[in-house]
Amino acid sequence: MWLAPEEVLLANALWVTEQANPFFLLQRRRGHGKGGGLTGLLVGTLDVVLDSSARVAPFRILHQTQDSQIYWAVACGTTHKEIAKHWQWLENNLLQTLSIFDNEEDITTFVKGKIHGIIAEENKNQQPQGEEDPGKFKEAELKMRKQFGMPEVEKLVNYYSCSYWKGRVPRQGWLYLTVNHICFYSFLLGKEVTLIVQWVDVTQLEKNATLLFPECIKVSTRDSELYFSMFLNINETFKLMEQLANIAMRQLLDNKGFVEDMLLPKPSKPLKNISALKRDLDARAKNEWYCATFRLSKDERLDGHTDCTLWTPFNKIHILGQMFVSNNYICFASKAEEACHLIIPLREVTIVEKADSSSVLPSPLSISTKSKMTFLFANLKDRDFLVQRISDFLQRTPSKQSCNNDEGWKKTFGDHACEEIPAQSPSSPQTLSPDSPLNNQPVSFCAADIPTASQGLLKLFRTNSENISANKEAREKMKEESWNIHFFEYGRGVCMYRTAKTRDLVLKGIPDNLRGELWLLFSGAWNEMVTHPRYYADLVEQSMGKYTLATEEIERDLHRSMPEHPAFQNELGIAALRRVLTAYAFRNPTIGYCQAMNIVTSVLLLYCNEEEAFWLLVALCERMLPDYYNTRVVGALVDQGIFEELTHDCLPQLSEKMQELGVISSISLSWFLTLFLSVMPFESAVIIVDCFFYEGIKVILQVSLAILDANMDKLLNCCDEGEAMTILGRYLDNVVNQQSVSQTNTHPCANMTSGDEPQAKIDIFELIKTAYEKFNHLKSDDIEQMRFKQRLKVIHSLEDTAKRSVVRAISGDISFSMQELEELYVVFKAKHLMSCYWGDRTAAAQRDQSLPYLEQYRINIEQFKELFSSLTPWYCGQHTKVLAERMFRLLDTNRDALINFKEFATGMSGMYHGDLTEKLKLLYKLHLSPALHSEEAESAVEAATYFPEDNTTEVSPFVSELDIFLHCDSQEASVQEDKAARDGNSKDQEDKGTSPQDYRYYLQMWAKEKDSKKETIKDLPKMSQEQFIEFCKTLYNMFSEDPVEQELYHAIATVASLLLRIGEVGKKFSHQPAKKSDYCKANSPQDPVSEGESPASEQSQNSTVEQYPQATPEDKASGDIQTEKHQQESHIFVDGSGEGPGSPIQLLSDDETKDDMSMSSYSMVSTGSLQCEDIADDTVLVGCEAGSSAARYGSTIDADWSISFEQILASILTETVLVNYFEKKVDIMQKIREQKKVVRQFSSSSDYELSSVSG
Repeated sequence: MWLAPEEVLLANALWVTEQANPFFLLQRRRGHGKGGGLTGLLVGTLDVVLDSSARVAPFRILHQTQDSQIYWAVACGTTHKEIAKHWQWLENNLLQTLSIFDNEEDITTFVKGKIHGIIAEENKNQQPQGEEDPGKFKEAELKMRKQFGMPEVEKLVNYYSCSYWKGRVPRQGWLYLTVNHICFYSFLLGKEVTLIVQWVDVTQLEKNATLLFPECIKVSTRDSELYFSMFLNINETFKLMEQLANIAMRQLLDNKGFVEDMLLPKPSKPLKNISALKRDLDARAKNEWYCATFRLSKDERLDGHTDCTLWTPFNKIHILGQMFVSNNYICFASKAEEACHLIIPLREVTIVEKADSSSVLPSPLSISTKSKMTFLFANLKDRDFLVQRISDFLQRTPSKQSCNNDEGWKKTFGDHACEEIPAQSPSSPQTLSPDSPLNNQPVSFCAADIPTASQGLLKLFRTNSENISANKEAREKMKEESWNIHFFEYGRGVCMYRTAKTRDLVLKGIPDNLRGELWLLFSGAWNEMVTHPRYYADLVEQSMGKYTLATEEIERDLHRSMPEHPAFQNELGIAALRRVLTAYAFRNPTIGYCQAMNIVTSVLLLYCNEEEAFWLLVALCERMLPDYYNTRVVGALVDQGIFEELTHDCLPQLSEKMQELGVISSISLSWFLTLFLSVMPFESAVIIVDCFFYEGIKVILQVSLAILDANMDKLLNCCDEGEAMTILGRYLDNVVNQQSVSQTNTHPCANMTSGDEPQAKIDIFELIKTAYEKFNHLKSDDIEQMRFKQRLKVIHSLEDTAKRSVVRAISGDISFSMQELEELYVVFKAKHLMSCYWGDRTAAAQRDQSLPYLEQYRINIEQFKELFSSLTPWYCGQHTKVLAERMFRLLDTNRDALINFKEFATGMSGMYHGDLTEKLKLLYKLHLSPALHSEEAESAVEAATYFPEDNTTEVSPFVSELDIFLHCDSQEASVQEDKAARDGNSKDQEDKGTSPQDYRYYLQMWAKEKDSKKETIKDLPKMSQEQFIEFCKTLYNMFSEDPVEQELYHAIATVASLLLRIGEVGKKFSHQPAKKSDYCKANSPQDPVSEGESPASEQSQNSTVEQYPQATPEDKASGDIQTEKHQQESHIFVDGSGEGPGSPIQLLSDDETKDDMSMSSYSMVSTGSLQCEDIADDTVLVGCEAGSSAARYGSTIDADWSISFEQILASILTETVLVNYFEKKVDIMQKIREQKKVVRQFSSSSDYELSSVSG
């Protein structure tokens, strides 16, 4: 690439001049390319150890003048081809012009100006948005691509100088972190180390310090452990590695390839040596932390943050912290944890003004809201810019009437009305009574029609006040008064100051009347609800009355949701639950519905109206409990791993016992998925839900640890899992809430755990207090760090489970061992992921997590060709790709241009296992339609004959021609067994069409059809002459470079000669119709109508065919009639001189004919006419006069000639060397190991291939 001219004082230091002219030098750096000796070795080592490894390109062009000692670097290149283009351009465009100048200074000025102009023009064309990385980083990226064979779509994120510990010896080099790979390169005194590991293969990332490895990063895969140390900034490197590994895990989990998010903010000034991708990843990490901390929706984009102070009126001080500004919110977080958090939606802001600065209050900024609250920020570094940014966002904020003020909250939660729900219109349906079942009929969701649209079920099914003690009622009123006082001091609504006092009030329990309001606030659901008016109502109208798999599961679980509560013993509560769950299933089809969602949603509906419960469910499933409610409950398994790790750290005595009993995996899923609602009395569990909406998953882990700690002595004395489960179940049943004003119901599990001694009651508030006191060291940031670590383990465990399931499912049908199948699966999956990284993502788009494991990973023809070339035992040189394409078409039975692992393994197994007959049968099929493409053979009529197109039924290539002919009425006398089979099948089909809908009948028919498709060698269709030529061509290429190559050529020549004679003899026994040429023209591939009619025509002609000695009735059924194409497209086939028509053609190697001077007896095959590029001059056809041009170019393929598989098999069995070749055992594990090795490619082409990776 062109460089901005830079001075170079020592032009020949460490460089060798390769080309020169009066004004320019083309130089190569020592240590690159051929030769170099000790100096080159030393320079190569220094380039790797020092910073120059990433920066110095191996080629450069210098500008010089005769009298000046100063040189100017004007271009550099990573390959000789690249630098040669620049050199040629300079010679063609500048040399003649520079010779005109008299002054050397003018020459240098002109060259510098010209180079600057070229660079500016390139930047104008290639970098319209100014997003290109700085030059030094770009050079490092080019170095990475060349060193590791990466294509251009693989983006470098950052690179670091470090040491890789190989044994006890550190190898100093460079660590390259790309989007999909971690790479390392070192070159020390002639010893080279190259590592490439995919992020999806990383099972563990650790940053630790040992005596052997001082402060190092450990990267673990299934096969190896890699240690890297001596980083300049190890924390930054480790954080970036975590991000990239996490993205890779999300790819496996969500099937979403990594795409650079262009919505992420970019710094106004690019940083040197940092890629745009690295900046975006940093911005992504900050954005995720911002949304999680302030419970904002995932589409919120952080614009920036700055240090400042906030005046807090409740304690009259200025609190130091940070202000965060995004497109819809202004947020504040104090430096001291839990001192103060603040969220100000821009939709609530009325005034933003700059107050007067003073020494006490420098650069103040005042923000006022609709709820009459004013917030005063100070000590802002760039107040004017900040105000401008806020003003810009305010202009883009739609002015909507919001409920988010004091009056709005009172109206919403006091009068049970919401502004977003429109009044009933005259056209609204009739009001439904509480007993109306709704029955999934489409309705207009309106507050006037449905009581649960405006208030929670707890208020509709209000508890009888006579059953509530005066003491409980007094406590409830005291709680409400405490919260009212808090609202008065700290504000009410979204803009409330959230402090440690707020948390203390939550831990004491939220009053029933305020629970829905505060759940919406603390979860962030209120913000989403007011910014999406009528969203839920529209979803309900769209989803009601529609049937999906999710709705079926919902209906099944509706009556299992809190059946002990009166609200869900009534159709009103059931209908509300149905609408909320169905609406969410339509909103998020990826999750749809998962068990345990019904239990959580039923509790939400008790305290909130339907719309509020819906948005709480959205917050719960998509933000607060990520990945919990999907088909594999990955999030719950991740937090279960965290729970096990915390148990090991906090309760080491109990941890080993719990692992031995296997209890943690049994209990934690039910605890986490339902937030204790399914294992604890409702009145107690709802207190934990209060804390959860404020604190997040941390409180669930703390309470879980406290429960284990309280039962430690009993659990240590347990003998088995059942006893431990009984102890914990009995304990949880007796966790009570003495302050609850709700009707107390016995927990459904309480009666199941009764014992001799009455269990002591445990107060829920005491349990939560103990949990906070004993395990207060848990921090949200630490939990997120642990989630990343556990996510690696869980997803790899799930992938291993999927692999074992697939291997077990297909092992019975395939001859490979379990170990071989597992290794093949790893290679197959890696190729699929490569298509996700670097391909057109079509394979990734086809992957569906809801499909069975076998169908989730599939590859297209390009990936298959690469795998086939590296794994096949039938290597055919350049012809291998052609063979791979045929194999792909044979395996792709459903014609979707993708094959799954079973189809892939079936093809591989056919080549590696089985006897001679099975291998030859597969090779034979590869030269019939549909494997043999019409463009590869001169005639494709066989495809229409043997495999007719049918709009209703797709014929598998494994279905024999005999099965197809059974659909026709044959008038030909044949073997009685075949006739009986045909008659039986016809009768079955007739019965099938007229019989009643009996499932057992269809199952029997399916079993019969499955049995009838078991293919024998007699069922294989015959091979035409052009197909036979392609077959011989494949064998010829297959034997190349074999140790017994000459013997194999002799053998195949003998076999081919014999088979050609057999085909000619068989043709004489065929009685051909008079107008065969007309028939052939009518059935040419260009006529789609005749293609559909060809089976019938063929049947009618075959009815008169006589049987010849070596043919069987099945051979006759397969059809002897072959068609021809136009003369100009046909293969050249020759008749023997002196032997008449039908003489054999013999294939010989070129070595046998080089010394034979009597070439008149040979006729060379035209490779163009045969389309056999790989045969070239190595093959001759025996028996034709060389001088006969008519014979060489005017002849056509004999359409009557055909050969059967049995005849080919019998002929090959006569040659021992061929039998030994096909029965030779080949170890596929060796092929897989070779395929896994890193293939370093130094080609300048962008079409790189990277095989699977290993350390």
